[in-house]
Amino acid sequence: MDIATLAGFLLGITFLIIGILINGRLGTYYDVASVMIVLGGTLAATLVSFPFPKFIETIKSVKHVFAGKEYRPGDVIDKIIELANIARKEGLLALEEAAFQLDDDFLKKGILLIVDGTDPELVRSILETELSFIEDRHNVGQSLFETMGSLSPAFGMIGTLIGLINMLKKLDDPSSIGPNMAVALITTFYGAVMAYLFFIPIAKKLKLRSREEIHIKEVLVEGMLSIQAGENPRIIEEKLVAFLSPKVRRDISKEKEQESGEEAYAGATR
Repeated sequence: MDIATLAGFLLGITFLIIGILINGRLGTYYDVASVMIVLGGTLAATLVSFPFPKFIETIKSVKHVFAGKEYRPGDVIDKIIELANIARKEGLLALEEAAFQLDDDFLKKGILLIVDGTDPELVRSILETELSFIEDRHNVGQSLFETMGSLSPAFGMIGTLIGLINMLKKLDDPSSIGPNMAVALITTFYGAVMAYLFFIPIAKKLKLRSREEIHIKEVLVEGMLSIQAGENPRIIEEKLVAFLSPKVRRDISKEKEQESGEEAYAGATR
């Protein structure tokens, strides 16, 4: 689970509640009509903007915000090097058995294309096309939440206008002006909170998850093509590490040093 996402939501809600309680009461900020206008209006307009299947699919993808798959570049590179060693020792055809043991469907597909003797340029084209479709699918989810983030403040303003109209109709009753004005402003409050605490941050987190996945798959593409070209596993490793940031490279280097130290210690104690 992504602790940062959960912590962000909880902190945001907590600070809002504390800020309200310092000089007011929570009950003042509760209004059923305002919730219906903002939340209902935002959902309705989103359904108009997106096909229903896409809407349902995207709502289901929210789970990736809290529990997205963790991509470890070091593990990905190790898997490629393992496959490269098999191909170097036993030939490309030996990769077929290894491919069916892979959990990553994208990697499995690429390895099977290589085993089938597909032209390298065609392998790259097929895999990059799949990457493009994955990115397009991710963009739909991001776009949906960005749309909700832009719509909710607008419906907050619509709710405010409705409240002001109701207030103006009762100007002959001074005692109703204050309560009606408060209700009118609550809808703007709801719209802003929904947009800037939930919808827009979710869109940004989904975009980050997408970038991470696409980047890892780009590393896989280069690794698979290098295996097909018969390159030395050591050269392949250096090539793939070049895709990573300096910090990630240092982390991988430290992990390998630690593993080497543990293996050396285990060997010495036998």
